[in-house]
Amino acid sequence: MFFNLVLKNSRKNRKENGLFFASLIVSIIAFYIILSLENQDVMKFLLKMESDAVNRIYQLLPALYGVSLVLLFFLVYFAGRYQMELRSHELGMYLMMGMRRLRMFVMLMAEDFFHSLFALLVGIPAAVFLSEMISLITAKLVGLGIIGHSFGFSWKAVLWTVVGFILIKSAAMLIFCISVMRKEVVSLLADTQEEKQKVKRPVIYYLELLLGLLLLAGAYYLAIQGKAWEDVKNMGLTLFLGSLGTVLLFRGGGMILELLLKIRKQKRGLWTFTFRQLQENVFLRPGSLAVSSLLILAALCCFGYGVSVSSQANGKEIHTVDYTFVGKKDAVEKELEAAGVRDRFAQMIEVRAGMADQEMPFSCEKLIRAADSLEESEEKANVVESLGFFTSPYYISLSGYNQLLGLAGKEPIELKDHQVALYSDDDFYSGKRLEILEAMLLKMPTVKIGSTSYQLTSEMYQTNFVVDRSITVALGVIVPDSLYDQIVTINDTTYLDAVLDSNLVKEKGLMQAMQSVNQRLDQTQLQYESYLQNMGRQLFYQVALGYITIYLAVIFLIIANTVMGVQYLMHQQKTGRRYRTLIRLGSSYKSLCASSNRQIRWYFGLPVVVAVISSFFGVRALFTGFLTESIRTMGPLLFKISGAMILFIVVVELIYISAVMRLGIRQILRRMDSKREE
Repeated sequence: MFFNLVLKNSRKNRKENGLFFASLIVSIIAFYIILSLENQDVMKFLLKMESDAVNRIYQLLPALYGVSLVLLFFLVYFAGRYQMELRSHELGMYLMMGMRRLRMFVMLMAEDFFHSLFALLVGIPAAVFLSEMISLITAKLVGLGIIGHSFGFSWKAVLWTVVGFILIKSAAMLIFCISVMRKEVVSLLADTQEEKQKVKRPVIYYLELLLGLLLLAGAYYLAIQGKAWEDVKNMGLTLFLGSLGTVLLFRGGGMILELLLKIRKQKRGLWTFTFRQLQENVFLRPGSLAVSSLLILAALCCFGYGVSVSSQANGKEIHTVDYTFVGKKDAVEKELEAAGVRDRFAQMIEVRAGMADQEMPFSCEKLIRAADSLEESEEKANVVESLGFFTSPYYISLSGYNQLLGLAGKEPIELKDHQVALYSDDDFYSGKRLEILEAMLLKMPTVKIGSTSYQLTSEMYQTNFVVDRSITVALGVIVPDSLYDQIVTINDTTYLDAVLDSNLVKEKGLMQAMQSVNQRLDQTQLQYESYLQNMGRQLFYQVALGYITIYLAVIFLIIANTVMGVQYLMHQQKTGRRYRTLIRLGSSYKSLCASSNRQIRWYFGLPVVVAVISSFFGVRALFTGFLTESIRTMGPLLFKISGAMILFIVVVELIYISAVMRLGIRQILRRMDSKREE
């Protein structure tokens, strides 16, 4: 009998609080996915390519796990508090009918155990399935294909997910049970009392609203201008102004509703009742609404910035060659033949690069002078300063570099007599800096090599002549082979760029083809690097930003929505007498439901609108502080992607709001049914 009662109550709680039960399942899924990262195909690949960086992510996971537990405890606490408020009368009846408090304690804990067990039985399989799908989809999106996929179930992730979930659920339930055990039967049976308001003078609300707007404007300015990233003090000031401004905005926001009520006077329906209810929600809960708005803002920024940047992390990399060997072509080919992999390469290109002898001084004084006629700016000053150190450049042979350009589908360089070209890695010159340097080249300046002047071409060349990082050149000079042989006699280095056979890549896929070749190459004495290193670095940025930011966005969003949903439904529960009065006065079910839906839309809409507005400034600030110079040129595209992600979160919010509306209507229907029984 007792066991059946426990199962019945547990099932009833899940049915009546399906929204919060779904939030718990989403939390379980998020826990498992972040804890099982090491079992995903892409992470296994990254561990080989970028082991140090990946290990640092793994070291952060326990801290991320701990913070998530604390945040999710509040989610469980607020949801459980609302459920206890709904069951107050039921629990009082149990005591009235003779149930001992200890037995009721055991009943509540048992109900929660079955509730948690059911959530885990649903959440863990869903998490495993989604984890596998994410692993496969990620590998496909980044161009790896199905890379020898193996089932990645993680017992360790399951264990810590179960332990963390049971821990926070049990702790929250213990607090509720103790509070219920201490209540008298009369207080459990009595209707929940409304909270008393502390109404301040209207001028105070207006001042709080104005001050909140000013503080938010100050925070936006510091963030967008990049001043927040200058030091810890400015960052702390920016966060303080933004947080306090949001709180004050909601503290004074009730007066906006008052003005709306005066402007839009409606005699029909429950317009006045609706806005008085909403005013109380805003006046009574400005702190919780502000915190919820800040959590939604954090979710929007994490999701918008993380997805946009991770999706474009490899956007500027052009894949032209697969391997770079250091050494002469004949010697490298001999080693490859001995290793049995020479036939796996379709093409090899020699590119020579080196520094000139000391007898060949270099000067770019006239190139620096070409900047005099350009508009003054901080970027121009940086370019001129960097050119001041351009005194010992790397020289690159023209013939080999032209073959590389042909492989990349670009036009070869045609140098006239006494003409050379400028080269730079795009990590050093991109965006505004590159535009300034190209504007200087349009003036056709000259450089001096030894005692001879050479005119620079009007175009800057940035096609990398190594596959990854064998050599990084801030600024170099592309010269004809005859001039190269004349000035580079001691420090000459040959880089042999190789391309895998297309049939091999088509048969095995790029990653597996490279891994099979690497296994053979590691047994030789050859100095080499492969595109896998480059790919691994790009994937690391995608995974680090994508997985972690989306995980945090989900956690923040769940908590914010749960707090707002619980607070609203609890307020509706406490003001139940008003609904019963309206029923007695003849209000229809339709008008009460319309009033409830309007309240919910405004109650959720205010924090969401404030968060969305702030998120555009927040994402823009993140772009200012974190984007590298090489990816900064994609700022407009990234902002569009982040805007689309923010819109996606807004759609999710609308779905959640509609679910809360259904819960509100269900409460009203329950009150109308109880009235009919009377």
